[in-house]
Amino acid sequence: MIAFMKIDLSDKVAIVTGASGQLGRVIARTLADCGAAVAIHYHQNEAKALELCKEIQAKNPQSKNLQCMVVQADVTDLDSILRMKDKVLQTLGAPQIVVNNAVIQYGPWKEVLDEDPAVYEHQFRSCVLQNVFMAKAFAPAMIKKEYGRIIAINTECAMQNFPTQSGYVAGKRGMDGVLRVLAKEIGKHQITVNQVAPGWIETEKERKKLFKKTEPYCQTVPLRRRGTEQEVANLVAFLASDLSSFITGCYIPVSGGNVMPTI
Repeated sequence: MIAFMKIDLSDKVAIVTGASGQLGRVIARTLADCGAAVAIHYHQNEAKALELCKEIQAKNPQSKNLQCMVVQADVTDLDSILRMKDKVLQTLGAPQIVVNNAVIQYGPWKEVLDEDPAVYEHQFRSCVLQNVFMAKAFAPAMIKKEYGRIIAINTECAMQNFPTQSGYVAGKRGMDGVLRVLAKEIGKHQITVNQVAPGWIETEKERKKLFKKTEPYCQTVPLRRRGTEQEVANLVAFLASDLSSFITGCYIPVSGGNVMPTI
């Protein structure tokens, strides 16, 4: 007899930062499809966040429970995150699943000697401090319940360290250190802390434009293709579930083998 695993988050509340973006919306949608009630965070793109919330609610028209809500916050500001927390608590309850996905985009990337020092500061705030602030806001309730899942979106770039990536890599490697320490500090409360590290992911926007795969990049990937947002979201859903109850402190690439952490 074949045994099938099912990801069931029907009794869980999740919050996803940056959920109005290309990857964030697929993560939020996937968690909702697994049954979780989802707080959809946005910073500026309220329209996309509301659109996603309506989509999720439309999939569950018979549900007596609120399936999602939209919340605004600046993830680089603790007071803003605490205000967001209060709204989520009042509407959905305390999240057992926290997905830190938001990041400040910038460009063009430059070599260290030419890079604007402000880049390092805002990458530190969006990568490192976001994870610190989200833990301060949401981990105490997890500790009281002796249960929780914290999942942060890192990147394959943190292992590659290619020229011109210094600002982005500095932020992502900084959050890696914070999260590994956090995993050891709150693990005794049955709270897991993990990182999902996508490679160069195809987005819905690119597919709509019939975007062609970049051949030089794909030739470096053992699976010879770029991944999709859904493939990243699938790992997030697994790490959010009880199926991953003994996995913590991990940096897990979703890169088709393009980067391979060693032992």
